[in-house]
Parts: sequence; C-alpha cells; structure tokens
Amino acid sequence: MNNFIDPVGGSAPFCLLEIGYSKVFTTCLLEVTVILLLTILIISGNMVVIFVFHCAPLLSQHTTSAFIQTMAYADLLVGMSCLFPSLSLLHCLQGLDPKLTCQVFGYLVSVLKSVSMMSLACVSVDRYIAITRPLTYASLVTSCRVRCCIVLIWLYSALMFLPSFLGWGKPGYHGDVVEWCALQWRTSPAFTTFIVALLYAPAALTICFTYGNIFKICRQHTREISERQHSTSTYSDKRYAMVLFRITSVFYILWLPYIIYFLLESAGIYHHPAASFLTTWLAISNSFCNCLIYSLSNAAFRKGLKRLCSFCLHCESQIIITLWFYK
Repeated sequence: MNNFIDPVGGSAPFCLLEIGYSKVFTTCLLEVTVILLLTILIISGNMVVIFVFHCAPLLSQHTTSAFIQTMAYADLLVGMSCLFPSLSLLHCLQGLDPKLTCQVFGYLVSVLKSVSMMSLACVSVDRYIAITRPLTYASLVTSCRVRCCIVLIWLYSALMFLPSFLGWGKPGYHGDVVEWCALQWRTSPAFTTFIVALLYAPAALTICFTYGNIFKICRQHTREISERQHSTSTYSDKRYAMVLFRITSVFYILWLPYIIYFLLESAGIYHHPAASFLTTWLAISNSFCNCLIYSLSNAAFRKGLKRLCSFCLHCESQIIITLWFYK
C-alpha cells in the first residue's frame, strides 16, 4: 500500500477512515480489525452451513437447498477473497501491480456477490412454483434444470462484470484499501446503469413479485387451516418461506446503503472514502448474515447442526481416548 503526503508535510498512511492508524504495526488498525473480523465470521459461518448440508439429509430433500448451497459457496469465496485487503493493509502484497490487482479482485468479488444475489432470486422463484403449482412442481423443477440454472447463474455473473475487468467502469469499492483502487479507478455512469438494469433491478423485482404472491397465498391457506385444523404441509411451506424471506430482507437492508452510494458517486453527486468503506463492508457482512439467519430460523438446519456437533465431539473423544491409550 502506498503512502501520501499530508497537508503539514509529513508522510501519512493511506487510511480510508482516517483514524485508528497504528504506528507500532504501521497499518490502519481499525480497517484491519473490521476486515479480519468479517473474514473470520464469513469463512467459519459458511463452512458450517456447507458441512451441515452434507450431514442433514432432510435439508437436501428441498430443491431449494441447491441454491442455498450455491449461495453458501459463493459467500465462502467472498470471505476467502477478503484476505486480499487484509494482507494488503498488513503490507504482505508488496510488489504486485496495483492496477491489475484491483481490477482482478474487484471483478472476482463482484461475480461472487452476483451469484449470491441471483441465487436468492432463484430461491424465491422455486418457492413460488412450489406453492402456486404443487401438483406439477416435481415435473417443472427437476434436478437437471436446477443444475443448468446454477451453471447459468455463474456464467451470467461472469459475463456481467467482464466489461469492468476490461476497463469500462468500476464495479465496487472492495479493493479501496489499496490507494490505486480508491483514487485512480473511477466509477462510470454507463456501467453503473448497466449493472442496475441487468442485475440489481431484475433480481429485486423478481423477489418482490414472488414473495408478495407467496405471502398472499400463505395468508389464505392459514385461514383455511384455522378452520379445518387437519393440514400441516402448507404451514411448513409458510415457515420455510419465512426463513428465506428473512434472508432476502436482510440482504437488501445491508446492501441498500451500498447501492445508494454507488449510484450517487457514479452520478458525481457525492464521494467520500469513509462512506465507500463503511457501505462496502456493511454489504459484505451479508455473506455472514445469510448463514446466521438460516441456522437460527430453520428447524431442520438446527437438527443437522446438532448432528454435526455430536459427530465432532465423538471424534474428539475418540482422539483423546486413543492418545491416552498409547501413553
């Protein structure tokens, strides 16, 4: 990371928040703390989600689980990619070309975020079909079509942000802890419009439409259940839809400040380094919130988590017994 000259003539570090610089570690301490904390939470949380899915057969019975797992893998890779800004702040990436590094990192993180967002949209469509067409759901949503859809999500996301890697515009602020990313790489109104029109807006409208209709149907079914008191399948669908709705709601709550700032800077209305840092890492924290909300809201997931914990404790006890025996 490069330094710049401050107004009083001394050498000062490049810190977006302009506070929390540690002379002992020669780094922006507050920024390093925030990024490392989120990195640890995102990686550990999504690894738990992935392991639980492999240990809980009940979760795999839902077609939606394929999209949830895709989202978990994408979020896990987001957490692993966050090691780049952490290492950059700790001066462990000296000698790399800043322009190429910023473009590659920005492209990869943007693709992963797009996969996560589009997976949420696919989840909402899957639940919409399951509730509106329960009799033909199995024939409409096959495992082959789900796999094809997941492949298309990755391909579409990779192509969507390819122009940014080729120099059309800046896709986000994830690498702005590197001075070149923050000061030299500018957003483009045309590219921002392109991203909003072909990614953010379609995903948001799809989710609003599907969940709006899902909860309208669920309210109607709830009234029927209260009258008949003999069916539970619809209630289960409602609970599962509520879990996914919470994930989606938190997603847009955390991402809304980032999108607003992205639009404002692209239009030349407002620009501030601290705002770019705070909105960016607030949005990235969604990669941890997804797995947290899912684990706390879904009974099948909690059962799978207990099974995983029991397995780990059993393995640990076996290791301890083995070591004690060989002593």
